Amino acid sequence: MANNTMETLIGAAVLCIAGGFLVYAGQNADFGGGGNYELNAKFFKADGIGTGGDVRVSGVKVGTVSGVTLDPETFQANIVIAMRDGVKLPSDSSARISSDGLLGGSYVSIEPGGSEYFLEAGEDIEHTQGSVSLLDLIGKAVAGTN
Repeated sequence: MANNTMETLIGAAVLCIAGGFLVYAGQNADFGGGGNYELNAKFFKADGIGTGGDVRVSGVKVGTVSGVTLDPETFQANIVIAMRDGVKLPSDSSARISSDGLLGGSYVSIEPGGSEYFLEAGEDIEHTQGSVSLLDLIGKAVAGTN
């Protein structure tokens, strides 16, 4: 009888811990259920960016990459950004592709502008800077070209 009680208590503790992990994951994960609005940004080079990637302002995650397509007319990468509601970006903001160090992943970094007007859903971020390849930079340094 004491064995069954101990097993029941251990099982209840395991269920409580699993429930705690689920609550934590639900609070910290972006399931797309919250309010979002989409912006577009076109880049000449979008290496390392994929669907689900981070979008950050001042290092803080404020959205995710919800799509990456190729514009057949300009041959630029069109990145669709799902921004969290409540994060309003000035219309003269700029976006660039950055990386988390030498071996880290890439993300879209947005630098807010100073305009008093804000980007609305579906609008384009006009000022963009594509990714910089570390191998290209090393090759240029070795070859001595600019």
